[in-house]
Formats: sequence, C-alpha cells, structure tokens
Amino acid sequence: MDRRATLAILRGKKPSEAPAPPPGPNGSLTPYTGAWTYELAAHLLRRAMFGPTYAQIKDAVTKGLNATIDQLFKDTALPAPPVNHNSTEDPNVPIGSTWINAPYIDSNNVRTYRNQSLRAWTMGLLLTEGVSAREKMTLFWHNHFAINTMNINDPKFLYNYINTLRKHAWGNFRDLIKAITIDPAMLRFLNGNQNTKGSPNENYARELMELYTLGKGELAGPGDYTTFTEQDVLAMARVLTGWRDRGHYNANPMITMGSYFIPNQHDTGSKQLSHRFNNAVITNKDDKEYLDLIDLIFQKQEVARFISRKLYRWFIYYDIDAAAEQNVIEPMAQILIANNYNIKPAIQALLKSEHFYNMLNVGPLIKNPLDFIVSAIKPLEVELPNADLAARYNGWLSLYRLSPNMQMDYYNPPDVAGWKAYYQEPAYYRIWINASTLAPRMNFTNTLIGNGFNYNGFRVKIDVLKFVKTVSDPYDPNKVIEEFAKIIFPQPLPVEQRDALKEVLLPGLPDYEWGVEYTEYLEKPNDTTLAKAIETKLRNLLKAMLTMPEFYLS
Repeated sequence: MDRRATLAILRGKKPSEAPAPPPGPNGSLTPYTGAWTYELAAHLLRRAMFGPTYAQIKDAVTKGLNATIDQLFKDTALPAPPVNHNSTEDPNVPIGSTWINAPYIDSNNVRTYRNQSLRAWTMGLLLTEGVSAREKMTLFWHNHFAINTMNINDPKFLYNYINTLRKHAWGNFRDLIKAITIDPAMLRFLNGNQNTKGSPNENYARELMELYTLGKGELAGPGDYTTFTEQDVLAMARVLTGWRDRGHYNANPMITMGSYFIPNQHDTGSKQLSHRFNNAVITNKDDKEYLDLIDLIFQKQEVARFISRKLYRWFIYYDIDAAAEQNVIEPMAQILIANNYNIKPAIQALLKSEHFYNMLNVGPLIKNPLDFIVSAIKPLEVELPNADLAARYNGWLSLYRLSPNMQMDYYNPPDVAGWKAYYQEPAYYRIWINASTLAPRMNFTNTLIGNGFNYNGFRVKIDVLKFVKTVSDPYDPNKVIEEFAKIIFPQPLPVEQRDALKEVLLPGLPDYEWGVEYTEYLEKPNDTTLAKAIETKLRNLLKAMLTMPEFYLS
C-alpha cells in the first residue's frame, strides 16, 4: 500500500479514492513558503521529536517554521546521567548518585539495577525532552550503528555508547564515524577487540562501508559491490588492527572504561585498496591510521547520498522514487558535502522543504513503538509517578518495558542493520503492525483509557475530565471531537468519521445535551453521579479514537 492509499484510508475513503499525485515532483528541497498551519506545525514536531503536546504545537504555530526549527536544533547541555534510584547493594554508588564511572562488585543485582536505571533514564528523556530533536536523532543513530545488549552486557558501556551518539546527534558525520569506530561497545560488538595483525577480523570493516557510510551497491563482478570490493574489506580490516576495549564489567577502580591501542598487534604494512578507491594505498600511522581511512572513505560522494537516504526514510517515508532522489536526496547530499559533512544543515533543509510539507507526506508513517507509547502519554497529559526518585524511575521503567512486546527494545535492535522497519523491503514501517504487536499496542491504550496501570500504588491513566478542559470550547461536542483529533491524529477527520465519533459520545442524543450535562457537572463538581456520567462518555470517545488506524500514524 502506497502513501496515497494510506491517506485515503485516513480520510475515510477507499484506497481507490486516493488523491491524485500533485503536479511536478511532489515538492523539492526548496524552502516551504506556504501557510504555516496547525497541521503542518504538528507534522514537524511529531516527526522531529517524541509526542508533542497540544501546547507545544500551538506554540510552534505562533513562533513560525524557522523559529521552531531553530528551537528543535538548539544546542543545550547534555542531560544529567542516570543514577542509582533504589539499590542499597552497591557500596560504590549511594542512592541519588550516578554509576556511570563506578566499578562493579561481584553481584548480579548491581548490574541488574544499573541496567534498569539506564533504561528508565532513557524513557525519561523521551518523556521530558522539551521541544528538541536530540532524542529522535539519538535513536536514529542507534538504529544506524545498531549494537545490542546481548553482546555488550555492561550498562556502563551502553551509556558511553549512547552518549557518544547523543553528543553527535546533529554534529559532524565524519567525526561521529571516527568516534564510533573505536568506541568500546562497538569494539566488542563487531569484534574489533579481536582484530590482530596475524588474524584480521573483517566484521567492522565490512559494516563500516556496507551499513555505515557507502551502502552495498549492485554486484559488478566477483567480490565487487560497486561501492567497495572484498579487497577493500580486508585492507581496511588491517588498518583497524590493534584496538582494544578496557574496563568491561570491571571491579578495579584503577581501570577506567575506554579503548586503547596495542602497537604490536597492529599491521604496519601498506594497505592497497581497489579501483573503487582509485587504488589508494594507506601507510602505517599506528593509532592515527584509522583516521586516514575514514577521511579516504568520505572523499566518495556516495557517503552523502547514502546517509541522506537514511535520513529521508527516518523523517519522511520509506519509498524513495526517482523524483525524490533527484529533487531531495541529491540536493541534501550536496548540502552535506558543502558543509564538510555537518549533519544539521542537511536535516534542517529537509524539515524546511516543500517536499516535507507536501500533504502526501503528512500521516503515512507508522509510529515505532516508542513513539506510539509516548504519543499516548504526553499529548493526553497523563500524570506519571513523581513522589521521589525511585517512583519516578520505576514509572519510566514500567513504560519502557512495554516496548519490547511491540518489537522495539532500546539497546537491543534485532541485528546489525537495526530494526527491520527502516530497511526491510517491501514492508518497511508496516512491519511494526503484525499479529504479535497489534494486541500489545491495543492493550496499552485500552488500559490507559480504562483502569490504568498500577505502579506501586500510583494509578497511571488518562484523566479525561482534566484533559477535556484543554480544548477551546468543552461545552460543544463538535469542538471536543475536532480538537481531540487535532491533538492525536496527523490530519483532520472527514465529516463521516466525526459524525461516527459523536454517536459514540452522544448515542442518539442531540448536540445540546452534551452542553447541558457538562454545565451541570461543572456547577456541581462534587456530584459523583454527574462526574461519572461525563467521564464515561469521554472515555468511550477516547477509547474509540485511540483504536482508530489514524492514531497509529504520524
């Protein structure tokens, strides 16, 4: 199903009634100059961050496109690191202090609580990020440089890895590649820590080209993938010999976590590359040699095109047709090259472009599980436990634990290429919705709008009586439905769907009955019967809306 068919369904029509393609190439990277509407501001924030609130979207409308883009990419201090929120078994880390540089003791409980702390803290960042693209970009890079818990099994290594991605969220792509190449978690994940001059390990060298910088082109001959060859894999593996990680699950406070170079394990010979790299020769520079290698790779313009395509699929849509390649991808690549591979100018150009705001690109992206969870919590103003540090972390951790059942476990992508929804043809995003994941998604929203989740005595649920007060005219059932839809759906609902939802809210009753009932409730807020009647109607309405396909889209 293409995006036009998706939008037809979103508008309550049959796929055959999909809108005709617009004239021209569906927009280009030319800056958008049309009307700045609520729907477009919401589109920008939903794609660039996690679960924007109604107030944040309205503020973006007031500020305008350029000011909102500036806010999304404003450089701010990195978040404070995760802390010990509840363990009394770690003598090195008092409750409230961070464990990221602390040694371990011989206790599985210590590693367990630190893993829980890391994951809770990560979910907390998605929920409290403000108007910023940093966490969305951090997840993008986590998918791009996919490592997983099973291979690392040390929360200190995972924290260091994810913070490396966060530091470079919209920075220089070449510098990020240089940092991740000798990152201790990556050295362990792709066996760089076993790469020796006598036995070169090719794992990282292969993924450096195939997954991280160039992509694997069409097979042009034996061992020749158009962008690189098997000869290049072996030569680059030799360049990378001698690097090791240090401090993995370590109890010695004198040994710090990091990476280091062993000169006598490094291949000092000359490395001959293939015709794909103009037969270049890399000579020995010991621990600086990998920097020359990466600079050589970045001389190929295909690097800029490759990462531009991945950014396109992340922010816009999986299908890159010939027009998008010519009018969006190639100009993005040239912006990257002109800016010495600084990522921010290219992303900002994409998010300011005619193409991004073409209505065919508003709505057809299926939310990943983390986006789905956060988009039900923040926009619907669900209150989370906040009584103390332990309650806050435990609440975040409980939400985090929902996403693996939806097949997205942060710090644990299924393979080295990341989550299949971002690369597996032909389904792409549709992979998120299947027989195994639909039930957990629906159970989550049904519980949230129903009795809620009990987190250590704190009930996490949607307060519909509080939420309805956020709309401009809660006395008018049409306004209630219209604004609820604006808050949670990517496009306005057609009249047929609005009428069907009004029948859920007021089955068989005229519009004025809602105004009468709501007025009576406000006049007698302590009357539990009146409050329950209004609450039940609103819960029925929101339950129906959260089960609609539109809520699954961004």
